[in-house]
Amino acid sequence: MLKRFLGYYKPHLRLFILDMSVALFASLLSIFFPFVTRILLKTALPDRDTTLIGIILGIILAIYVMTSFLSYIRIKWGHILGVRIEYDLRSDIFRHLQKLSFTYFDNVKTGHIMSRISNDLNTITEVAHHAPEDLLISLCVLTGAFILMFQFNAQLALIAMLPVPVMGFWGIVVGRKMKDGFRGVRKKIADINSSVENSVQGIREVKSYANEELEFQKFEVANVSFRQAKEHVYGIMGVFYSVMHFLRDLYYLTIITFGTVFIYTGKMDVPDLVGFLLFVGVILPPIERLINFTEQYYQGVTSFERFVEVMDIEPDIKDKKDAYSLKVVSGEIEMKDVSFAYESSDQPVLERISLHVPAGKSIAVVGESGAGKSTLVSLLPRFYESRQGNILFDGHDIMGLTQRFLRENIGIVQQSVFLFDSSIRDNILYGKPDAGEADVINAAKQANIYDHIMGLDDGFDTLVGERGVKLSGGQQQRVSIARVFLKNPPVLIFDEATSSLDTESEHLIQESMKTLSRNRTTIIIAHRLSTVKHVDCIYVMKNGCIVETGSHADLVAEDGYYCSLYEKNLF
Repeated sequence: MLKRFLGYYKPHLRLFILDMSVALFASLLSIFFPFVTRILLKTALPDRDTTLIGIILGIILAIYVMTSFLSYIRIKWGHILGVRIEYDLRSDIFRHLQKLSFTYFDNVKTGHIMSRISNDLNTITEVAHHAPEDLLISLCVLTGAFILMFQFNAQLALIAMLPVPVMGFWGIVVGRKMKDGFRGVRKKIADINSSVENSVQGIREVKSYANEELEFQKFEVANVSFRQAKEHVYGIMGVFYSVMHFLRDLYYLTIITFGTVFIYTGKMDVPDLVGFLLFVGVILPPIERLINFTEQYYQGVTSFERFVEVMDIEPDIKDKKDAYSLKVVSGEIEMKDVSFAYESSDQPVLERISLHVPAGKSIAVVGESGAGKSTLVSLLPRFYESRQGNILFDGHDIMGLTQRFLRENIGIVQQSVFLFDSSIRDNILYGKPDAGEADVINAAKQANIYDHIMGLDDGFDTLVGERGVKLSGGQQQRVSIARVFLKNPPVLIFDEATSSLDTESEHLIQESMKTLSRNRTTIIIAHRLSTVKHVDCIYVMKNGCIVETGSHADLVAEDGYYCSLYEKNLF
């Protein structure tokens, strides 16, 4: 995992070297300060050498100026290094998420995903910037300081080293507990994000059922759990830091006590003790850096582990190495003995499905809710993959075709429309991002939404709001149809596109659907007779199986399952 993390430094190696070089130089300057101060107290002042006193004071001033300049470089470019690594991490995880199959998103809450993209990456960035820097500075300062301290007085230097391994041991032992605690906190943050997301996205349902208090209670469960997790971690941190601070204070006491003894016995003089005390002031910040490093490191490890967990998830659906695209597309669809079940259940959703849609023809798939209609059409663009049987696109098994080719050549209009929180123009352009303005206008006209758009104050620049909330259901549906018009695919799937609309909106959308379906292979899933009456063939589904096939008139004449649905007005 460490090698994987270090790989993110590689594109920014020059910036990393600059940051580390500046940190190293600054640490050497900090060591030099007590050294020249000791010369000032031990040589220049007793000898009353004003020239040397002036030179030493000038050197100290130069050290301060140089340290300030180096701090500016280190803080600015060190943080920029962290930001650039964060950018790379976020780009990688977002691109990887785009590759994952529907199964992953079916099983993982959006709030948990958002937590990994935001909170976890921010923590990793802090570690990426501060950890190497803090570790280098600390090791250099401690090493250099003790080398000089041994030159002053080897006995006192040995004594001064005693608290350091104790601090290190304490940091490692308690740091492990902190790591486990921070891992729990990250999970609780994800639960809170998920709770907030559900409540905000469903705010209309919350208010329509007057369930604000219920939502607050559900949020409180996650919030209390998060609070308890953080309280537990901060309890560990309290013990960690209090002991560390005690050891730091003990450090001063140790130097003063033994320094006093050595002065009393004539083994050292006062300037040497002052020099030692100044070195203690130099040594303690690196030790505190190492303390902070321990905390940041364990938080960063936890966050990077969660990042790697996502990056290591392989898409359920992959293109074969030799997958290909078709240059000429007519749009013929055929399913042969297709069966399917979701991973979470062994219960089959589809069993031995066979159907055929000639190029340019239209079929309807009807049946009661839960019969497997939507699942059936989701297999065609390979959102899911069948466990048995074959699906052919223009005579080619879709398992040998690229996913991109299939999805570029299949247009889907769903019952639950998703519009991005942007303008109407942007949402239509999503069907073909490089299309011109004239194409967008023409698509809107064909979808019977142009007149409404032009009646808005901002026209095509009107913002639709989150999930298209500023538009009615019928208007959202027509914008999505305009998007498909712009895409201009040879194969269309209408998945209950008019089932939840009023009569007027349904009429407008049906007109758009007829225009859009002309000379295209079309699969319609519907509950309403008016939507399926004109198709070339109707497939009737029940409990995951096709039980009847034929035209509307033929199926009614058979007086079977379709006829019973028709008489009960169930579609």
